[in-house]
Amino acid sequence: MATKKFKCNVCGYIHEGDTAPESCPVCAAPASEFSEVKAEKKGLFADTNSNAYILLYSAVMVVLVAALLSVVSLSLQSRQYANELNEKKQSILTSLSAAGENYDEFINAYVIDAEGNKLEGEDVFALLKDLKTAFAEGKFPVFESKDGRVVLPVNGVGLWGPIWGYVALDADMNTIGGIIMDHKGETPGLGAEIATAKYQSKFVGKQIFNGNEFVSVKLRKGGAQDPLHEVDAITGGTKTSDGVSEMLRASLEHYLPLLKARREAPAAEGVAVSNEENVESNE
Repeated sequence: MATKKFKCNVCGYIHEGDTAPESCPVCAAPASEFSEVKAEKKGLFADTNSNAYILLYSAVMVVLVAALLSVVSLSLQSRQYANELNEKKQSILTSLSAAGENYDEFINAYVIDAEGNKLEGEDVFALLKDLKTAFAEGKFPVFESKDGRVVLPVNGVGLWGPIWGYVALDADMNTIGGIIMDHKGETPGLGAEIATAKYQSKFVGKQIFNGNEFVSVKLRKGGAQDPLHEVDAITGGTKTSDGVSEMLRASLEHYLPLLKARREAPAAEGVAVSNEENVESNE
């Protein structure tokens, strides 16, 4: 069994044994002046004030906190996705002025390719998470209401970051019935105005075709001159206004095959009816 060590508090003499000596052999101090010397802890992390101990402790705490945050994030992921999904559905209905409708009953969502053909097996809302990539891959989400109108998602870049929205077209596939726009980081009071209902109402009634030519809708600085195809630009928000103009043009252009086919359908039906009437008249 290892012997203990006792230190004389007067002269520093170290005594080894089971108990302190009756008196110090150096300075004659009594046993009461001796205190036991505790064995020093050995190891890299024995000293809680050492840099190594502090770094290890910090690393362990970071790992534990990260693990806890991951668990919380995973547990809330489904709820967050449900909230995001509901927000998108409500924006689509709002663009159609149909906020009171049941989305699942009122909207038929599908995806088309660059020729306007439907693509099977695509998740429209998954594509909306990265619409820029979806467009680059030739996948274009469409939300069609049961009364024949369509909502087309759009995205672009403003002054400070991304801008996006939903454009609702009337059954003529030409007239804007409503629009919802939002942004990330546009200047408050200036470019951020695109997210206000007051500014978005300026687009209602505008047309994206001039005859059979696609012209989109442009935001004009100094005031709209073409009442059907232009909207007043945002005062002091030139970059955002230009971004919205480009967003509408570039995004809606992807849907031209679908829009033109739908616009030509009534005319074709009219010709068919006229031919039938002529046949009946000749008979």
